[in-house]
Amino acid sequence: MYGKIKEELSQQLEMLKKEGLYKTERILTTPQGVEIKTEKGLKVLNFCANNYLGLCNEPRVMAAANLAFFRWGFGMASVRFICGTQKVHRDLENKMSEFLGMDDTILYSSAFDANGGVFEPLLDENCAIISDELNHASIIDGVRLSKAKRYRYRNNDMEDLEEQLIHSREAKYKIIVTDGVFSMDGIIAQVDKICDLAEKYDALVMVDDSHATGFIGPTGRGSHEHCNCMDRVDIISTTFGKALGGASGGCISGRKEIIEILRQKSRPYLFSNSLSPAIAGATIEVINILQESDYLREKLFQNTRLFKKLMKEAGFQIGESIHPITPIMLGHLENDAKVSQIFAEELLREGVYVIGFYFPVVPRGKSRIRVQISAAHSTEDIEFAVDKFIKVGKKLNAI
Repeated sequence: MYGKIKEELSQQLEMLKKEGLYKTERILTTPQGVEIKTEKGLKVLNFCANNYLGLCNEPRVMAAANLAFFRWGFGMASVRFICGTQKVHRDLENKMSEFLGMDDTILYSSAFDANGGVFEPLLDENCAIISDELNHASIIDGVRLSKAKRYRYRNNDMEDLEEQLIHSREAKYKIIVTDGVFSMDGIIAQVDKICDLAEKYDALVMVDDSHATGFIGPTGRGSHEHCNCMDRVDIISTTFGKALGGASGGCISGRKEIIEILRQKSRPYLFSNSLSPAIAGATIEVINILQESDYLREKLFQNTRLFKKLMKEAGFQIGESIHPITPIMLGHLENDAKVSQIFAEELLREGVYVIGFYFPVVPRGKSRIRVQISAAHSTEDIEFAVDKFIKVGKKLNAI
């Protein structure tokens, strides 16, 4: 039986390789950090991790993870409503609710599961979801699992959003869902304007703040704080796998009744094991660190401003976002998908670890190197990376 599909899958794989769209994974032999080693023995500077605040291996975070491991064990071996909820999980939920300014929080094994489990329990076929066209794949998949009618608006385009709200005006309930920060470009959503339209057309607002929680906004609460509308967003989804320590897990924070219904009906919550106690304990300590000082956040944006300034001066196309995500656009080059991979490999040999992004992760003709700055980078690290970008960019006629 496997013979026919094996042949077809092999053809698909060969086509991906031929088109330059085949993804390979580099094996690391070190923990995550600014300086890492690959299986080939290369020691390189990492400029593509989501380790925005440099907390992946921070001693306090590691100690908190170890303490939680020994206090609460390796795992629950089941789901929470069957085997019970450990206090460390509830403590993290309370901590996230307080930090994000929401009523309550529910934990998931990943942010992907969180987005996959939020729409179906809340919305039926008489409801409507209005989603930004560049929302994360997890939102797209979560929307597909719901029976609600679907509307899509152009990225961060408030006029088009209003038009879709008008089209969906007969729906029993409407929800606008957007990434707080769009991960391929670093664009921050206009959450305040989205809330204005939601109030005008009687809609709920959901924001996925996975690339914002911990460092966007005056105290790092996220895009809703950045846009001065913390009390106006109904649902926030986010991850613990980026700025908040970089392990895994995610959550939905929101209105009390919404979270309570998710505990009763959200399938990824009801049928997935509890988050590892070590991750829960470590994430609590991360929030403690963020509430004690703004140093890491300030260092992150200082580094970001320096990198963007130097790259613009060198002639690279990088967009206008203030976010640490910095896309180095290559769509103006012929065979841009392949060039993005060659660019990344050349930089690896020069000591800079980055990844090329190309179709279907980004639209055709929009290939790029996505750089992500960390608070753990030094000024010397950033200057080194820019020098190598210039060297490879000239070699490949990117600048």
